[in-house]
Amino acid sequence: MPTILDTVCRVTGMGFAAVARVTETEWVACAVRDDIDFGLKPGGNLKLDTTICNEIRHSRQSVIISDTRGDPVYHDHGTPRMYGFRSYISVPIVVGDGSMWGTLCAIDPQPRDLERPEVRNIFQMFAELIGFHLNMADRLDLSEADLDAERTSGIQREQFMAMLGHDLRNPLAAVQAGVGMLRRKPDEQREALILDRMQASVDRMALLIDDILDFARGRLGDGIALDFADCDIVALVEQVVDELAAHHPDRKLVMDGDAQATVSCDPKRVAQLVSNLVGNALTHGSSDEPVIVRCRADEGVLEICVTNAGDEIPAEEQARLFQPFEQGGRSDARQGLGLGLFIASTIAKAHHGALTVNSSPQETCFTFTMPTRLPGA
Repeated sequence: MPTILDTVCRVTGMGFAAVARVTETEWVACAVRDDIDFGLKPGGNLKLDTTICNEIRHSRQSVIISDTRGDPVYHDHGTPRMYGFRSYISVPIVVGDGSMWGTLCAIDPQPRDLERPEVRNIFQMFAELIGFHLNMADRLDLSEADLDAERTSGIQREQFMAMLGHDLRNPLAAVQAGVGMLRRKPDEQREALILDRMQASVDRMALLIDDILDFARGRLGDGIALDFADCDIVALVEQVVDELAAHHPDRKLVMDGDAQATVSCDPKRVAQLVSNLVGNALTHGSSDEPVIVRCRADEGVLEICVTNAGDEIPAEEQARLFQPFEQGGRSDARQGLGLGLFIASTIAKAHHGALTVNSSPQETCFTFTMPTRLPGA
């Protein structure tokens, strides 16, 4: 920038040149060459509506004035009188998306011969060069952000594979142990118990595989397929809550719902969503406080809220809760694959709905909303 500003001053004989950021609300000097003690430093502001750059922001046309006193448009203009210049040139700086970023401008208290083609050309060339470098800087920022995201994704994939291996190893070991026991010493009295435990392990592995498949569908853009049907949504949610309560007899689950509410949805997927939310609340909520599940359908909107007491989820963690491999805001918690909230969010989107979270020091609440009846469903 110093070289550009020095060059335009030498070519034109003008004493002040600047690169200015011009927006709808402000004029800010980003780089300055001041040989006339104009008094503006980098970072300095001018009141936007007192500048000709503000007019250029609307017209997107360069303004060149060799001498304001003889100029038919600017001889009575307030800006030259306010800032004490007689010669002026300003060229818009346009960036890659076609928007005007700012201007390359110069002023001088004396008249200067600015009507020469080489003056216009050199200002235009430098304005385009600045715009090009701004585009490159933006692209570099995006590339660095993409690289950071890829690094994070790589770390997440490694964590995912480690958790997958860990979570599959235990049920697989239980199945292997059961097979070994049945082969080594058949016992009719214990056979049913061993087979039940083996079946539970197989079911656990099947759930893990289902989560992986749902994750792949959501990430690859195919989406989760839905099988719509009219169902009593309160009865469906109550069933899910009862099943989880049976598996967690030491925890209190409270169901609060309308007497009946018919919703057009995929019952299996909505049950999966609710199960994931309640399971997340049981895992991360305070063990001595109840998990509350509220279900309402009113004015064409279904709302299911799952609330638990416990530590507040920081805002920066809330922003990535519904990304894969995040585990209820605690990436170090060894609870499943960290896909539950991501899959729940994908199910919500597939129902033209949304899944949101609100967390305070007192409680955390996940809320699922969707239309009670989708068009064509």
